[in-house]
This record gives sequence, structure tokens and C-alpha cells, in this order.
Amino acid sequence: MSIGVGVVGFGYWGPNLARNLAVADGVDLVAVCDADPRAQARVQRLYPGVRTYAALDELLADGGVDAVVVATPVRSHADFALAALRSGRHVLVEKPMAETVAQAELMVEIAAAKGLTLMVDHTFVYTGAVARIAAMVQAGELGRLLYYDSVRINLGLFQSDVDVLWDLAVHDLSILDHLTGAMPVEVSCITHSHFPDTPANMAYLTLFYGDGLIAHTHVNWLSPVKIRQTVLGGERRMVVYDDIEPDEKLKIYDRGVSFSGAADLSAARRVDYRSGDVIIPALERGEALAGVVGAFRDAVTIGRPLSTDGRAGLRVVRILEAAGRSAKERGRAVPVRGD
Repeated sequence: MSIGVGVVGFGYWGPNLARNLAVADGVDLVAVCDADPRAQARVQRLYPGVRTYAALDELLADGGVDAVVVATPVRSHADFALAALRSGRHVLVEKPMAETVAQAELMVEIAAAKGLTLMVDHTFVYTGAVARIAAMVQAGELGRLLYYDSVRINLGLFQSDVDVLWDLAVHDLSILDHLTGAMPVEVSCITHSHFPDTPANMAYLTLFYGDGLIAHTHVNWLSPVKIRQTVLGGERRMVVYDDIEPDEKLKIYDRGVSFSGAADLSAARRVDYRSGDVIIPALERGEALAGVVGAFRDAVTIGRPLSTDGRAGLRVVRILEAAGRSAKERGRAVPVRGD
């Protein structure tokens, strides 16, 4: 069974999704919708057999479109995704899935009521590195997770409709959701904009989980260098994930500390340090977006469960909203409302 897919938005991310849709088994890229005539002309040059439309209602009138991929600015995600769902189409939507929790809840509700697939393109979940980390967490190789510490910074791209938190921290939130399967209890966030009347270009976000895990991410559009590095600490092992590294993205450290509960020992003597081997595992190669497209296809055609379904996207938006409330109060810890 092959599904006909229409892409809405052929600006920044849409071409990458279209490229992967065009070569995926079991998927036919049949249409692209973009109001810009130049984007339509580009589609026709790259994919001569693909139909182009200027408006969403034109694409939704195309009987060959079984599923819709939304790759537009965040402010239009909910409107376009909801229109597609209401028309009976499966939907893959760019991250974050919506501007508000209320919009995301409605998207999840309609998809469930109509029996449709709703997926969010949390791309990092489909990388070989995150897949390997998730396998280690599930197997208990890291032990109880203690902390997640991430730096995700670069120079630009400045966004007009979302701040740096919704642009970059969303990646870490989706990774954490995938690794832990849990929501934080509270979040604390500080953001800052260095330019008048523009979204925040720097943010520090801390998440507190009920089992003692603490997660922190620093995101920034004003860094002279691009850094994508995460340290994940467990009681048994620790992992350093550097997404910029071409070959050695993951390093697994058999290192850590343990504490004696003996009350008669001094604080220094109660700490036992362990230093073992460093392992650099071979990872599955391949573009993460190919994994996104394959997962979407399998969810639509054979009902395979998704790692980044609408509910996962909703959980991420809940955390982002809570972070916004905290930022307005200069970092006061605020509760995260449940799923």
C-alpha cells in the first residue's frame, strides 16, 4: 500500500521533508502547497510530476492526497493541521506542533475521534545517537538517571514568531520525553532578548522530575560557534552526546560515584569514585528525516505505534507553556500541568 502525501510549506524545512518523501518506499509525493510562486516553480523543477497549489483548500480538494505534512511557520501549524485532520487526512506536523496547549489538545482530540495518525516531527528522536541512548536507558545500562545537561547554541537563525526556547529547547524536551517517558513536576526558566520588540534569543531552562532527575538546557541564537552537546548522567554509566562530531557522536563512560550510608564516616570517606572504560559505539547511519518519514508511513499503513505521536507533541507544548510562565516571573519554579 502506498500513501499519497501533500506537503504544505516549501520554504526552509519543507524541501527536506519533500526530498525524503520522494524517495521513501510506500510513499508518493503527489502535491505541494505554497503561496509563493517561486516556491511552486522550484517544486516543478525538482519534481515535475508533483501538483502545486497556492492554497490549502486546493490541496485538500485533491483526491490523491491521503496525508498532509505541515512545514510552515509555527503560528500556522494548528490551523493547517486541524483543517487537514477535519478533512480526514493523516498529519505529520513540524515541531513544535502548536503555539498553545489548547490548540495541541484539540489536534489530538480530533485525530483520535477520526482514527487518524497525528505525528510530530521531533527529528532528533530518530537519530542513531538518540536511538542508542534510549536502548541503553531501557536496558538499565545507565542505571537510575540523575541529570541531563545540554548546550544547544549557534549564531541565528533568528525566528520572528517563536523565541529561542520554542525553536531550540524543543529538541531537548522531545529527547527527554522519549528517554524518560515522564513529565517534569516543575520547571524554572530565564529568557532574555537583547534587542527591542524581538523574541528572546537566549534561555536557561531547568526541569525537575519526581524521581530526582534534573535536566537543564542552555539555548542561544547569539553564540559565535555552534555547539550541540549533551551529558546524560546515570548511577551506573554516563554518556556524552556531541551531535556536531561527524564520527564519534557518542561516548559512554563507565564512570561515576557511589555513597556509603555509614553515619560514622566523614563526608569525604563516604564517597567512592569509579573510573572505567570509555566506549565509542558504532551508530546506525542515515538521515533522521528518513526515519521520520518511515515511521509516519508505518503508522498510517500498518498502525505501528509512534514515538512522537500527537500526545508526545502535546507534552512538549505543555512544558514550553510552563517555561513561558516561569520566564515571566524571572525563573520562579512553576508546576507543569498534566497530560
